[in-house]
Amino acid sequence: MLKQILDIFYALIGVLMLLAGIESLRDKASKTHIGTGIFWLILAAIFLIGNYLPNEIIGILIVIIGLLSLFKQVKVGNLAQIDTKIAETAAKKYRGWIFLPSIILALSSILIAQFTKLGGQIAIGIASVLALLSAVVLTKEKPKDTYHDSARMIQALGTAGILPQLLSMLGVMFTASGVGVLISKTISHVFPTGNHLLGVALYCIAMFIFTAIMGNAFAAFSVITAGIGIPFVIAQGANPVVVAAIGMTAGYCGTLITPMAANFNALPVALMDMTDELGVIKQQAPIAIILLIVQIGLMYFLAF
Repeated sequence: MLKQILDIFYALIGVLMLLAGIESLRDKASKTHIGTGIFWLILAAIFLIGNYLPNEIIGILIVIIGLLSLFKQVKVGNLAQIDTKIAETAAKKYRGWIFLPSIILALSSILIAQFTKLGGQIAIGIASVLALLSAVVLTKEKPKDTYHDSARMIQALGTAGILPQLLSMLGVMFTASGVGVLISKTISHVFPTGNHLLGVALYCIAMFIFTAIMGNAFAAFSVITAGIGIPFVIAQGANPVVVAAIGMTAGYCGTLITPMAANFNALPVALMDMTDELGVIKQQAPIAIILLIVQIGLMYFLAF
């Protein structure tokens, strides 16, 4: 039952990508409108009917969208711009209420995940639908506005939209291929086990760096925890729950400094038309370093 519900939300994501594909194909002013449209339509098909397609077909489709991106056939086209006067009028009208959908999204996802058996992924899906409905009720916008804004948001994200899926898959592949074991053997030849502070520092810094490389703390977690966290920290008597929780947070610090974390660092640049592509990262880097040091201290004092 839970899988069927989750499939529905994946299908909804596919619908959003389908909208982006349709609007991209209609953007005749863009020289790459065909390649961009095909890119989004293929992604839409994977999300909509991926469960019913053979793995070989999915692999071929992924190779195709990779080639489209490689040959620069996927670009953000001519997006419909928001009327600044309408935006300013709406801001004055709704004031702080404009944050209501975001609050509903956060609270409802936490409550559903905490007090039901649906799980975090389904909770976020339900919360997203509730947030969208609250936004429509609050603003009284027409359905066509939701259509155009959804397509515009997906198009603005560009090829970065597929990074989370690819990076998660990469983490699974690294774990299955024994990268974690290789890291453990390499580190053990350089640093001795038994030093709690050194083990914690190695684990947190490795989570930070590997997350920055992969752009995803979830992908880094399985590899670094198997290679460093377990032999150098948990095996030395640390509480696994504390180590896992703080280790993930250390990884999130790495997310703040990498362009690979598209949803955090590339998406704001695209949506806000920033001239400096690394502007978000430059602002976050000092905070990321400070937080990493804090995580090392917390794990050392709380895990043992």
